[in-house]
Order: sequence, then structure tokens, then C-alpha cells
Amino acid sequence: MLATARLQLQHLPAHLTRDSWPGQLTILEEALSHLDALDARWQETRAQLPEGTGPGSAAYVDALDEHHAECWSYLDDWACHGRVILDIQAAARRAPSRPKRPQLPALTSRRSGHGARGR
Repeated sequence: MLATARLQLQHLPAHLTRDSWPGQLTILEEALSHLDALDARWQETRAQLPEGTGPGSAAYVDALDEHHAECWSYLDDWACHGRVILDIQAAARRAPSRPKRPQLPALTSRRSGHGARGR
């Protein structure tokens, strides 16, 4: 979604965009990168929990609470700026379509007369 929004933004006429949109996309990209890293760390943390420590146990809940606390600000970035993806999509739909490539005339076969000799 982010890559699509970034690409759409590059092709939109300036009068349909807002100056804040590139910065908002950057915030979302950075937040997503941090969330991906935190998810990888959470997977490692879960793997290192003692055997038998599963959902509902005190150790698991504590580790999960810490993980959620670390994610919160990046999720907040998405809550605050995620709408920009929809705004860019809406602007892309309002934008005039690009002119189609000119249609080339259909090729017609020319008879060269090579087979017509001797008639």
C-alpha cells in the first residue's frame, strides 16, 4: 500500500496533492520498519521463554505487555497518518487519466506481385 501510494503521489498533478503527504508517507514507512523489527524481536523473545510459558502465564503476559508498549508509538503514527493512503488514492481517482498512446494505423498487407508473374 505504501509503495503504491508513493508511486501514485509521484504521478499526481500538484493541484491535487498536499505538501504534507510525502512526509506522512515517510512517517508511515519508518513506523512500519520499526514494527517489523519489533515483531522479529517479539518472535525471538517468545522462543526464549521457558518451556511451558504460554499465553496467560505471568512471564508471557509481562513480555507481551513490554512488546505492546514498544509498539504503541509506531501504531499511533499509523493511526494519525494512515489516512494519507486513502487520500492519495482518492486524488488518483480524481486525476485526469493520462492520454492514451496514439493509435497507429493498422498495417495492411501489400501485394508485391511476386507471385503474379507469368499470368
